[in-house]
Amino acid sequence: MTTAQEQTLGFQTEVKQLLNLMIHSLYSNREIFLRELISNGADACDKLRYQALNNDALYEGDPELRVEIEYDQDAKTVTVRDNGIGMSREDVISNLGTIARSGTAEFLQQLSGEQKKDARLIGQFGVGFYSGFMVADEVVVRTRLAGTEHNAGVEWRSRGEGEFTIAEIERAEHGTEIVLHLKEDAVEFADEHRLKHLVRKYSDHIEVPVRMPTVQEGEDETDTTITWETVNEAQALWTRPKSEISDDEYKAFYKHIAHDFSDPLTWSHNKVEGKLEYTSLLYVPERAPFDLYQREGARGLKLYVQRVFILDDAEQFLPLYLRFVKGVLDSNDLSLNVSRELLQQDPQVEKMKSALTKRSLDMLGKLAKDPEAYQTFWNQFGTVLKEGPAEDHANREKIAGLLRFSTTHTDSTTQDQSLQDYIERMQAQQQSIYYIVADSFNAARHSPHLEIFRKKGIEVLLLSDRIDEWLMTHLTEFDGKSFVDVAKGDLDLGEIDSEEEKKAQEETAKAKESLVARIREVLGEDVQEVRVTHRLTDSPACVVLPEHEMGYQMRRLMEAAGQPLPEVKPILELNPEHALVTRLETTEGDSFNDLARVLLDQAIIAEGGQLDDPAAYIKRLNTMLAG
Repeated sequence: MTTAQEQTLGFQTEVKQLLNLMIHSLYSNREIFLRELISNGADACDKLRYQALNNDALYEGDPELRVEIEYDQDAKTVTVRDNGIGMSREDVISNLGTIARSGTAEFLQQLSGEQKKDARLIGQFGVGFYSGFMVADEVVVRTRLAGTEHNAGVEWRSRGEGEFTIAEIERAEHGTEIVLHLKEDAVEFADEHRLKHLVRKYSDHIEVPVRMPTVQEGEDETDTTITWETVNEAQALWTRPKSEISDDEYKAFYKHIAHDFSDPLTWSHNKVEGKLEYTSLLYVPERAPFDLYQREGARGLKLYVQRVFILDDAEQFLPLYLRFVKGVLDSNDLSLNVSRELLQQDPQVEKMKSALTKRSLDMLGKLAKDPEAYQTFWNQFGTVLKEGPAEDHANREKIAGLLRFSTTHTDSTTQDQSLQDYIERMQAQQQSIYYIVADSFNAARHSPHLEIFRKKGIEVLLLSDRIDEWLMTHLTEFDGKSFVDVAKGDLDLGEIDSEEEKKAQEETAKAKESLVARIREVLGEDVQEVRVTHRLTDSPACVVLPEHEMGYQMRRLMEAAGQPLPEVKPILELNPEHALVTRLETTEGDSFNDLARVLLDQAIIAEGGQLDDPAAYIKRLNTMLAG
C-alpha cells in the first residue's frame, strides 16, 4: 500500500530472521533493550555535537543534548527520545530496514537452537534497536534530521512481522523518539522505579544526561508541574580517576561501547601527559565477533577529541592484528575537525598508535599470567594475533611471547604452550626450536619426520592452522633461538647427536650409495634427490623439501586462490634400517621399480600431498600384495 504520504516496505531478509529470533525466542535478559536504546540516543547526540562544530545552527536553539525516558502505565508504553542528529527518510529506511554488515546472513544460518535463545547474539550485529521487539509488540519511531524543515519529519512503525510502514510527518523537534507498545508480559517496564534502576545499572557512565520526569501536584488537581531529573552520573567514565571507578562500572561501559553482552576479559585505563596528551581505555572482549576475519570490516577505537565525539571506528590507532581490541581514545592534540583522511597524515597519530599497540600487548601479557583467562582469549583471537609478526616487526619478539602452540610435550589439540615454556624444557645441547606444519593436528602429530625427535625426547611444535606456515616465514627466532622446520632441508641435530652417531650415519650413507643410485635412476625427474636419513625410526621413507622452498600447506592455499606456482620436486629420504628398504637391495626388475615408486607415493601421501596418478599407485600396491 503506497500513498504520497505513507509507504509500506519489507524488511531485508536478515532483519526478518533477526526479528523472528527476538520475538519468538525466550530471552532471560530482556531488560537490556533500554540500555541499547539509550546507547543509540547517546550516539546520536555525539554525532550532532560533532557536526555542530562547523554549524552550530544544527542545535536549533537547543544545545543541551540529552536522552529522555517516559512511561505511561495506562497506555502500556515506554518512550525513549533524544535531541541528537536525527534521521532523514533515507536514513530511516537504511538504518531500520536493513543490517548493513557483510556476512550477517551466513552467521544467522549457522546459529544453533541454543544460541538462538541467547540475547547476546544482538551484540554480534551492532543493531541494538531491534532489541525493542523483545518487550514490544509494536515499535513507533518519529524522527527529524537536524537542520531540515519541520515537514521533513518521518514516522516509522512496525509490529516486527516482516514489513514496516514509513510516512512523512510534521515534527518540530529534531532527534529521534522511539515509542514501545509493550507486550502483556512486559508491562513491568512501564514503572518509574524499574526504569531508573535499569538506567543506573546499565547507563550510569554515559556522558549524555539521561532524564526522567517527576510530576509534582499542587493543591488544585490541575495545578501540576513537571521537572526533569537526571538519573545517570552523566560524566564520561574515562575522564574519572581510576581509583574512583569500580570493576562493574568498567564492565558496564565496555558493554555500552562494544554493544556486547559478555563481560570483557581485561582492560587498561591510562592517561598520558607530556608531549602527547590523551586518555585511552582499552578492552579485550571475551569472545570474537562473527566478522573478525573480514579484515576490511569496521574496526577501531571510539575517538574523542577534547571530550567531543569524532569517529565510531578510528582504525588508525591500532594495527590490523589487534582489531579485536575495543575502547575509547580521547586526545587533546588532534584537531576537532579531524577526519579519517587527516588522521592518516597526522604525525601525532603514528606516535599514539605505537604507544597504544605496546599498551595492548602489555595488557595481553598481564592477562597471560592467568592461564585459564588467557586460554579463553587465545581460543577466540589466537589466529588473528598470529598475523602480528608479519605486520609489526618492531614488536615481533613481544608478540611471539604471547603465541600459544600445541607440541609433542602434551600431544594435545589445545594450543596452550608458550615459546618460553618450550625453551625452559629444551635439552642442554639443543640450539633451535623445532616445528612441523601440516593440514591437521593428527597429520602433524603422526608425521614420520617426528620419529627421531620422539626417540631422543626433543619437543616439536605442532602447527596446523591455515596461517601457521605464513607465520613461520616471518617468525625467524625467539630469545636468540632460531626456528627449524623438521620437514625441510637436511636434518642436523647439532650437538644432540654424539660423534659416534654422526660417524655411524656417514658409514651407513656410504654403504647404501649403490642402492640410492638405483632408486634415483628409477624415479628420474620425479624427485630432486634420493638419500638415506637418520630422522626415521619406524617409517621406510619420507619426502622433504629444500630448506627455503614454500611448504605443502602454503602451496595448497596459494593454488586454491588461483596463484600459479612453479613445480617443486621433493627429496626422498630412506630409512636404511627398515625392512622394505633392505628388501630393495635384493630385488630386481619390475618388482624393484614398483617398490621404489610405492615408497615415494606413500611418503607423499604421509605429507598430505596429492599423487599425480593415484590409479597407478593402487595398481602397483595390489601387484605387490598379490605377489
